[in-house]
Parts: sequence; C-alpha cells; structure tokens
Amino acid sequence: MSKNPDCSVFIRNLLTGLVGILCAATFSYAQTIGKGDRISGANFATRSPILGRHGMVATSHPLATQIGLDILKQGGTAVDAAIAANAALGVVEPNNGGIGGDLFAIVWSAKDRRLYGLNASGRAPKGLSYDSLRSILGTRQQLPLYGPLSVSVPGAVDGWFQLHQRFGKLPMANLLKPSIQYAREGVPVPQVIAYSWQVAARRLAESQTVIGEFGNFQKTFLIDGKAPVEGQLFRNPDLAATYQKIATGGRNAFYTGAIADTIDRYARRVGIFLRKADLAAHKSTWIEPVSINYRGYDVYELPPNGQGISVLQMLTILEGFDLKKLGHNSADYLHLLIEAKKLAFEDRARYYADPDFAKASTQWLLSKEYAALRRKLIDPTKASERIDAGEPALRAGDTVYLTIADQEGNMVSLIQSNMLEFGSGMVPNGLGFVFQNRGTSFCMTPNHANVYAPGKRPFTTIIPGFVLKNGEPFLSFGVMGGAMQPQGHLQVLCNIIDFGMNVQEAGDAARFSHSGSSEPTGTLMSDGGKLALESGISPTVRAELEKRGHHLVPNDFFGGYQAIQWDTQNRIYWGATEMRKDGQAAGY
Repeated sequence: MSKNPDCSVFIRNLLTGLVGILCAATFSYAQTIGKGDRISGANFATRSPILGRHGMVATSHPLATQIGLDILKQGGTAVDAAIAANAALGVVEPNNGGIGGDLFAIVWSAKDRRLYGLNASGRAPKGLSYDSLRSILGTRQQLPLYGPLSVSVPGAVDGWFQLHQRFGKLPMANLLKPSIQYAREGVPVPQVIAYSWQVAARRLAESQTVIGEFGNFQKTFLIDGKAPVEGQLFRNPDLAATYQKIATGGRNAFYTGAIADTIDRYARRVGIFLRKADLAAHKSTWIEPVSINYRGYDVYELPPNGQGISVLQMLTILEGFDLKKLGHNSADYLHLLIEAKKLAFEDRARYYADPDFAKASTQWLLSKEYAALRRKLIDPTKASERIDAGEPALRAGDTVYLTIADQEGNMVSLIQSNMLEFGSGMVPNGLGFVFQNRGTSFCMTPNHANVYAPGKRPFTTIIPGFVLKNGEPFLSFGVMGGAMQPQGHLQVLCNIIDFGMNVQEAGDAARFSHSGSSEPTGTLMSDGGKLALESGISPTVRAELEKRGHHLVPNDFFGGYQAIQWDTQNRIYWGATEMRKDGQAAGY
C-alpha cells in the first residue's frame, strides 16, 4: 500500500465502503430468499414428523437426543433416557438448564396404566426470615433478579433420583457417563444456543454489582472472557467432576456430601443464605396431575406451585367458542385466546403458590361454572386493559424441555430450568453449574399467596404437559419459556385438537406471545399488556387486533416445543421438535 497517508486513507475508506456495500447486498439478498415448497403436508411446516416403533426422543439439542436414544437401545426405560438427556443438556445447553435448577415431570406408566406427577422444585433458605429479607431489601418491593437473594435450593438432582428409583432400570453411572465424557472433551455450540449465551452473558456482565461474585461464572462459562460463538468448542471439566461424584455417591453426594459442603462454603463466602442443612432437608414431592376434558381429550398439567392449571383454565373458557369456525390465526381467534390468557393469568397472579403454605380451590378454578362466569367478561370487539382475579372458594423465562417414550409404552414429559438464562449468575467453586434464581419469583406483599417465607417453594413457570384420549396416551409435550409456556401449550393443543394439525405442524405454526399480565410477584396489569406476533400472522390480522386495542410490539420470545404423539391404532410414536431451537427428534 502507498506510504502517502492521504492515499492510504482513501484506499481504507474505499475498502470500508465496498465491505458495507457487500454486507448490504448480502442482507438484501437474504431478505429476498423465500421459503421452499413442500410436496406434501402443510407448506408452513419445517419438516415431516419423525416416526418410530420402539422409542422416541425429542430434546432441544441433537447430542442430548442421541444420548437418550442410545440409552433406550441399551434397554433403558423412558425415564432412564430422560435423566441421561437432561444431564446432557446441562453440558450442551447450560444457559437454560442444569443441576442448579428445578425439575418437574409427568410420567405415563404402561404397567400401572396411569400418570404420575413429580414436583422437584426447591425451597427458600430456612435461615432467612421474611422480616430479615424485608430489612435487606429496604424500599425495594421485589427481590433482585440476580445475585445471592435470588437463590433457592436446587431440586433437579433429587428429581433424577426420585424418578430413577420408581421408573429406572440402568445404573445412574451409565446414565451420566456420556455427559461426563462430553463435558471433559467439549461440545461445539450450535446457532441458537450461541446467540442466547451471548445475550445472557452481556446481561449478566451488566449486573455484576448485583451478583457480586462473578469470577466463577467467567471462568466456567466464558472462553477468554467471551461467550462462545457458533461452532466453538466448549468444555466444562468442573461439571464432569461433579457428575462423577453424583454417579459414584448418588443423591447424597449432592445434598449431604462433598458437593453440599462446597455449596455451603461458597454460600457463606458470597452472601447466599442457602446452607447445607437446607440441602439435606430437601425432598421432591410425588403429586397427582390435574386435568380437564377439552373436546374429548383429557389434558393434564401439574398443580401449583407451577402455572400449569392456567392452561386448563384457558381451555375451559375457550370450550364455549367454535374456534375452528373462526379460522386459524384469524383476528377473532387470536383475540379470544389472548383475552382468555389475560383472565387465567389474573388467577395465576393471585392464587398460584406453594400448596403447603396457601390453598387455592383448584377444583373451582377448573370448573365449567367458573369458566362460564369468566367467559362473560370477554368483549369480542375490544381488548381488556384491567381484569380482576375471580373469587375461588377461599392468583420471561429460560428452560429445557424433553419428552421420551420407550418400547414398553412408558412416556415421560420432563421440564427443567435455571429460571432465567444462567439463573442467578452465581457459580459455586469448582462445581461447573450455576444456581437458579427462582427465588426472585416470590412476592413481598404480606398475606399474598406467594409471599416469601423460609422453607417455602416459590411460584414457578416450568410446566410439563400430557394428554390422554379414551384412557390411552395421546400426547406428551411441552413449550419452554417463562410465561410463554401456558400460551404455547394452549396454541399447540388448539392446533392439534381444533384444527387437526399433525404434531410437527402444531409446533411450526405461527404463534402469539402476550406479556404484561399481572404476576405472582405482585405486579398488576393496568394497560392490557403487550402483544407480539410471529411473521406468519398476516398484516390484515395485525391491523384488526390493533383496532381492537391490543398493543403490538415488534418481537418477543415464542417458546421452544418438543412433543411425542402415540398412534394407538398403528402403535407408532410420532416425534416433533421446535424449529425455533437447535433441537432434534429421533426414533427407532
């Protein structure tokens, strides 16, 4: 290049301009590339459903799916494969899940011909009273989103062992072995996970003053100080060592042994109120799933402290309308679903909480009589801005979901989460996982059902779903993503039951996401909230929804879906995975 500075500047500016032109041209070219056409099935579907006779696995990461499938082929049960796949997701998708978080599951036992529910969510530290927490918070009305006060007991590992004891077959060491190997050797980070990892890492870096101790997070989850990019190899030898301790020492290694000791020391050093005694006292709870019948299908969710029954409330309200006649994703159809969501979420905000501390009348909330009363509040021409909760007999999120079915007919619907991506941002020394920040979901308003109390389980958003038809398994499914989860459940079920879509099409169809409803933390909706619509919803429908008073926002998170449908006639599993994620469904 010329030594003349003016010439150098000219050439540099010219090159910069050419690069800009090329980038703009590339962007314009990408914008003009249309979607290809399918020769069969719905044209909006990204692929055909996956079919298999002997087993099916659907997770949000291909490596986790392959591990689950390998376990099934080794003779493991659906629960064995689910534990192995969930452990793998803690390695390959640590931003969304891991053993620092909670777990919920619904299991269909082919032998018993019934569903079992497991609540493996953790509790608040017993050593932190409400008055002490109130004093620490000062004038703040909500718990911090990150940092020491947001940490509650991790329930996932106990959940694994509870599931394994009742439904497992292969040794736990066999189930954790693939994840230990991947954590040591490293895994390439796929596209969507890389993007989310980078966004979360920036957000947490901006919150360092709240988190306090941030060095362990940087050491564990960043590479040379940066979040990994797509295709980069990520290793987590600390998590491999932790998994090895669990594989060798069982549940107690985590809750009363060496891992618990490390957690206790770290918690005392950084100001977390969690103690070894809290870990030792933790236990999961076997619970009865609750259900309603929607147009001949028995839809099952888990009762509070989760939000699953909001799905059942919405379906019961909507049963009074002919949704199919309205047309899929028409303005009339979407308006009804959004308004039903607002109604159910007001009850979610006021009544959903740890049932050991607050009893809500689930039977009344799910009754047809109550649904009829709530249905009358929907104005078909106008979006509601403020809604009160009903009066029962007495109210954005990041998760991994998976579903697995085995050759014996057992099926498991399992969901597990850090709450927000990378949870609290706090990583105990040398353990390779981040604590969840589920404790931030407590309310600080006295006498509220979800008000903070030591030893209490906070409200949680993670919900597995299951559907039976004529007493037989029909669908094991879930949709990840905070308050999007019940909205996603609702839309998937309507797609299948009301509009006859197959299991893949039901997940690929364009979705809405409504935010801004009243929350169990004490916030109240006063402006009708915000509505995000995916690009597959037409401009005409958008305009009509705005005309009715819905406040549209440009984009949002629309969840992550996995599902397995059982074909009782041909005895075939149909698997589906989320096109909005990096996942895979696979059967054999």
